[in-house]
Amino acid sequence: MSKRFEDEKSPEDAKKKEESEEDSLSKFVMLGSPKEPELRTITLIGDIDEELSKEVLSALWYLNSNAKIEELVRPEDPDCEETKEVIQPIEIVISTNGGHADEMFAIYDGIRYIRDTVEIETFGLGKVMSAGTLLLASGTKGKRKIGKHCRIMIHSVIGGSVGPMHQLDNEMKEVKSIQESYIKAICQETKLTERKLRALLKKKINIYLTAEEAIEHGFADIIV
Repeated sequence: MSKRFEDEKSPEDAKKKEESEEDSLSKFVMLGSPKEPELRTITLIGDIDEELSKEVLSALWYLNSNAKIEELVRPEDPDCEETKEVIQPIEIVISTNGGHADEMFAIYDGIRYIRDTVEIETFGLGKVMSAGTLLLASGTKGKRKIGKHCRIMIHSVIGGSVGPMHQLDNEMKEVKSIQESYIKAICQETKLTERKLRALLKKKINIYLTAEEAIEHGFADIIV
């Protein structure tokens, strides 16, 4: 039997695969029923690792591709047929202890790319720590919410390695490079200056902020 025919899937198999992909996406994107409007919310909950990054980015691109819809100009008028184009926002609910820098930057760059045309509404709940703080701050300015009892925590990039001295030197250079990128990104998205942030990070402790302090420093805009 040829390889081409071996790889062919029956309609039933294709349908099962499609349903499986939809189920996987629905864990991270809250979808409405066929009779209801789509709930355009991504849940970024848990450690920021490769799997979560993949799912969040997939959800972002999916919702971005469906952002434009047509709405009636005067929906209250039963005779109105004139429509207008509306761009629907995307909400990201965040509750995390943090995670890997590479995955944080992957999601961050995805948000930066999409927010040029679609509003990104971030919402911090419970705890937004370490890598999660940049993602909360990366939402569209004026659309970043935080729960009244949510805690924010920032700290220096953490790295560790074993091996020959030259390898350790190389790893330390990379950690410093990631730290610089993190500092510049945080300062770009918040009210913190590089001087202020570097002074905080030099304390070499976890820096905790209340919801009110998060607003003051520009990590969020609204307490709910």
